[in-house]
Amino acid sequence: MNVAESPADRVARQGPFFVVFNSGAGSSDADGERQVMERVFRASGREFTFLPVGDPSRIGEVAGQAVRLARERLGVVVAAGGDGTINAVASVVLGSGCPFGVLPQGTFNYFGRVHAIPQDTEAAVHALLGAHVSPVQVGQVNGRPFLVNASLGLYPQLLEDREAWKQQWGRSRFVAFLSRLATLLQARKQLALRIESGGQSLQLRTPTLFVGNNHLQLARVGIDEQHADAVEQGLLTGIAVRPIGTLALFGLLLRGVLGRLGDAENIDSFAFRRLTVTPRGHKRIKVATDGEIVWMRTPLVFEVAPEPLLLLVPAPADRAEVA
Repeated sequence: MNVAESPADRVARQGPFFVVFNSGAGSSDADGERQVMERVFRASGREFTFLPVGDPSRIGEVAGQAVRLARERLGVVVAAGGDGTINAVASVVLGSGCPFGVLPQGTFNYFGRVHAIPQDTEAAVHALLGAHVSPVQVGQVNGRPFLVNASLGLYPQLLEDREAWKQQWGRSRFVAFLSRLATLLQARKQLALRIESGGQSLQLRTPTLFVGNNHLQLARVGIDEQHADAVEQGLLTGIAVRPIGTLALFGLLLRGVLGRLGDAENIDSFAFRRLTVTPRGHKRIKVATDGEIVWMRTPLVFEVAPEPLLLLVPAPADRAEVA
């Protein structure tokens, strides 16, 4: 017996693509990448429209335009960029009812990789053309969505410093690693947090609190299987570092690189669906969501978003190996 095709899958298979394209998302040849996309789209006969983002501050506005067009013409919103770009577009798409496609263009691309979307642009476009809709969990902090992770404390500082180093030395994993070392050498602050979940409350001191929504990233740094797989069970994973000195922080960084973070005695990890975090002495605090840093009022509420993202995932023959 044939299973009836859903309206979203029909749109995914036949509807026009509205591609929000961030030309500064880690690609050294943005024009070349766009030409590859256009060539494959044209060869398929599928209708498409590019909505370029020249000014990063306008990405939400451009994504809103893409959603309006997709709703009017029964189409698919596609984000072409890194995890930050994908987050920004997905935040606008979430709850709209529009299917959402991804063409990874960044450095790490955890969101695309965990859903077996090819990292090669031509292969990713081919996979998009034959993809089907699958609901994907979204995390949020104070209502702001995140697809990969959210954090406060030392981790946002690592991200800020990494971007500064990339602007000076270029984008690479090695540059990112060196920037982390430089940040850890200056790390001194500890956060005093009250965390509440499931009717229980706990006080803790930590240089950073990290919340993961991507089991691939969690598994890569060595978080144990139970907590890494919590995302697959409709939960988020929290990771807190106990108060430690600079040398021990270097040790944790090395463990993360080697995929052994979960073995560290100075790490606490836990799964949850909703977590309220109140930093003592902070009415506002920096929070990173998928690499983008914003100021938020406290307390912070981390939770699973009530609606999933209608992601286009590759057909079995087009799936990339998850690595």
